[in-house]
Amino acid sequence: MPLNLNGKTYYRTAEACNIAGMSKNTFLRWVKAGTFPDVQYRDRRGWRLFTEDDLNRLKTEVHRIDKDGSQR
Repeated sequence: MPLNLNGKTYYRTAEACNIAGMSKNTFLRWVKAGTFPDVQYRDRRGWRLFTEDDLNRLKTEVHRIDKDGSQR
């Protein structure tokens, strides 16, 4: 369930990955490898909070097709 804080909607990692169509483990591997930049916001426990922009960037990366025709 998205969080609404100060008029903005945020998604936690598992939820954002589910919406984007990828696993949380793959997302964490991408962040570690530098394939996807980490998100800017975290809650007080240090958990990632994805904005709509972050979510759109993640969906774009998940569905990106490289020039050789392969999909990541």
